[in-house]
Amino acid sequence: MTSTHENHAPALNDRNAHYESLVDPIANWETDFDHMHPAYNANAPEIWQQLREGCPVAHSSRYGGTWLPVRHEDVSAIAYDTEHFSSEDVVVKRIKPTGESRPYGGAPPITSDPPFHHHARRVLLPAFAPQKIAAMEAETRAFCHGLIDKFGSADVVDVADQYAKHIPPAVIAHMLDLPLEDGELFREFIHVALEGIAEDQEIRQAGWQKLDAYLDRRIAERSANLGDDLLSYLLTAELDGHRLHPDHVRGTVALLLIAGIDTTWSAIGSSLWHFAQVPSDLARLVREPDLLSTAVEEMLRAYAPVTMARTVAKDVEIGGCPMKEGDWVLLPFPAANRDPAAFDRADEVLIDREINRHSAFGLGIHRCVGSNLARMEVRVALEVFVERFPEFELADAAAVTWSVGQVRGPRSLPIRIRSRASARAK
Repeated sequence: MTSTHENHAPALNDRNAHYESLVDPIANWETDFDHMHPAYNANAPEIWQQLREGCPVAHSSRYGGTWLPVRHEDVSAIAYDTEHFSSEDVVVKRIKPTGESRPYGGAPPITSDPPFHHHARRVLLPAFAPQKIAAMEAETRAFCHGLIDKFGSADVVDVADQYAKHIPPAVIAHMLDLPLEDGELFREFIHVALEGIAEDQEIRQAGWQKLDAYLDRRIAERSANLGDDLLSYLLTAELDGHRLHPDHVRGTVALLLIAGIDTTWSAIGSSLWHFAQVPSDLARLVREPDLLSTAVEEMLRAYAPVTMARTVAKDVEIGGCPMKEGDWVLLPFPAANRDPAAFDRADEVLIDREINRHSAFGLGIHRCVGSNLARMEVRVALEVFVERFPEFELADAAAVTWSVGQVRGPRSLPIRIRSRASARAK
């Protein structure tokens, strides 16, 4: 059986060509960067290193004025400073927040500022407790095996398209008790929110309307038939003695469907991309399976998928740069993770790295509430894949394509399978 990735790659290349057509060419990454240009994510580590050596707090006039710090100390300073930086909108776009959506923002708690943020975050914590996540591991493992079973005897598979992108939607659908077949809709919503920033406003508006209609329908259905799931929990949870505001529920579900899927999908894909091109690391992981947890943490550090954003709430200076009220600021946690001032051998991927206080899940009050879930998904997805395929490699490095925007991960990843394990884990 032959691979189907040849059919996907042209479409994905056309997709990135479309994104490139929506933005102006890049004149200089230090003074004219655009995180929505496909060249940014495709070359991000090299761009961050260039900026770190020359202009560690870059500025661009695009999107009404945007800053890009790449040193760990600057990213950390901004993430912890809730007085001068607001989280009301965490995705840089052409339209800036107006303050009308406070205190919730569009997706609480990630879009909430203090003091409301503290309460919104506490509402979610029980749903992501370690014991809750542990209870989902067996089902996640079985789902990963099922995806691999569908590969058949193909010797080349697109593991971004046929494996990584399906795992987080299935997990989130299970948590919210939504239909598994809605996964394609979830990925469409992700495109609207995170990759379609430069699209015409009419196209974006239509996408948001589709998301709103979906959320309204599912929330109404569940309100009439509550169960033992996360959506039902949100509909019955209380804050200060009152049920959550409908905007709070809708925004949090939207957050789970968008940020809870794309980030982990990207982390799984990036991990497989690494092992496909570093056979020595793959061989070592096969020989020393006890390294898996450490390797996962290093994958999260080296290939952290998430860049958040803030808006400047009050004039402030960071890294010697005067930031003005209303400016956008990108927080590239992946760049902070590769800062040699913060990590020894920062640009090397060491799967046995013991000291690894990375920022893949953010810094400050907005550190990802779903970090336990993401770790479980990445670990299980990688463990199952390596168990089933102890030897694999990139089939065509030139065919690898990356996402655009603030979440970085491979979107096309053709891998050649060199060997298959005869036994499946139970």
